[in-house]
Amino acid sequence: MAKIFDAAEVAKHNSPNDCWVVLYGDVWDVSEFLPSHPGGSKIILKLAGRDATEEYDPIHPPGTLEENLKASAKLGKLDPSTLRKPSTDVAEKEQMKDGPPNMHSLLNLDEIEEVATKQVSKKCWAYYYSASDDLISKSFNNLVYKQILLRPRVFVDCTKCDTSTTLLGHKVGIPLYVSPAAMARLAHPAGERGIAQGISPFGALQVVSNNASMTPEQIVEGSLPGQIFGWQIYVQNDRSKSEAMLARINKMSDKYKFIVLTLDAPVPGKREHDEKTQEIGASLPVSSGVKTAEEPKRPGGGGVGQQLFWGTAADLTWKSTLQWLAKHTSMPIVLKGLQTHEDAYLAAQYAPQVKAIILSNHGGRALDTAPPAVHTLLEIRKYCPEVFSRIEVWVDGGIKRGTDVVKALCLGAKAVGVGRAALFGLGAGGVEGVERTFEILKAETETCMKLLGAEKISDLGLKHINTRAVERDIYDGHAGLEKLGLWVKANL
Repeated sequence: MAKIFDAAEVAKHNSPNDCWVVLYGDVWDVSEFLPSHPGGSKIILKLAGRDATEEYDPIHPPGTLEENLKASAKLGKLDPSTLRKPSTDVAEKEQMKDGPPNMHSLLNLDEIEEVATKQVSKKCWAYYYSASDDLISKSFNNLVYKQILLRPRVFVDCTKCDTSTTLLGHKVGIPLYVSPAAMARLAHPAGERGIAQGISPFGALQVVSNNASMTPEQIVEGSLPGQIFGWQIYVQNDRSKSEAMLARINKMSDKYKFIVLTLDAPVPGKREHDEKTQEIGASLPVSSGVKTAEEPKRPGGGGVGQQLFWGTAADLTWKSTLQWLAKHTSMPIVLKGLQTHEDAYLAAQYAPQVKAIILSNHGGRALDTAPPAVHTLLEIRKYCPEVFSRIEVWVDGGIKRGTDVVKALCLGAKAVGVGRAALFGLGAGGVEGVERTFEILKAETETCMKLLGAEKISDLGLKHINTRAVERDIYDGHAGLEKLGLWVKANL
């Protein structure tokens, strides 16, 4: 029979050498785990001697404890009648008391984000909203779409509009997908599975984050037949962990159809909102990349982003990494985070293993002032347009309107991703909020296509947009492809 502890006894064990926490009613001795915790020991020590379930649960998928702690670390049960839970911020309680409005009263993604901001915790908002440094790339991701003008045609029958297309050979109902967005259960208990349910009526595709707050099995459970998922991977320093996850995904090939290798964040960016607004880490040193005397091997800071990046490999190369991937999965590879035409061209040389690339600056969360996907699309068109005929080109970052989606498609993108929008939809109204988010984007996309005179996705092209204002700002240097020995004249 499990030993029963009272809260007073647990509270005594609150030092680095003697650290207990309560999780889901069980008492755990985590002293040995402190040095290897991805978020650093200080985060656990702030919760030492008390119930840490509220902080732990939205971030860690089921089974995390069992994978990282010995069975003997589970000491017994807590007597719940002796537990005094830490009080939640009163203002947040008042904020969330009335619940969300009717989702159908929300008319655009900004309104959905505003509602979500009032519903979710400060910690959640800070992690989702944050971007690196001065948020220039994050803001410009959206602003650049506003600089592209549309060219509507008239006297065109616009009674029909078909948004369906194919991605990696799979039919989807809309060229809009969910980008890999971590920690969905920070926003709502439905988590990543709730996102899957919310987008299912639209036949949309979902790329599941490597740092999801649910297991890959839980996320696809109950999904519709034919619903398509991809799995994002951050390669770990301990390659065996990544290999084990790839083996796990390979077994679910009826749902997970491709692997997305993220390349735009080999190290975490400096996300100040995330670092400063953590409820359990606010007193920790901020500034990513600054090493503290107490924990010299840690990247510093107490943000959720810093926790998630601990252990991520920064030594990936064209020469070695794709070869390594080929040994551990036969699924198509999508490379995420390309930001120059040179890298897009290099990626195309690795077809057919590489089936697609995602032009992305990590939502502005990695290197601030990195280019938006629109600039990279225009670079590819200028320097190596044959890339579009060799592999699929997807984009993400800054999508707020259906017109943004259409503009990206006109520039040659095959699919358009949203990350924060899905998370804020979830935070605003759970599954219904995600569904409303995609309902708005689909309706706006259809309206834009009809007013342009385009019946099908394949009808969209450069003739429908004016990009002069943006072309002025794209890279205008040497192509750089001859030096790599890769130049092949476009034959389109």
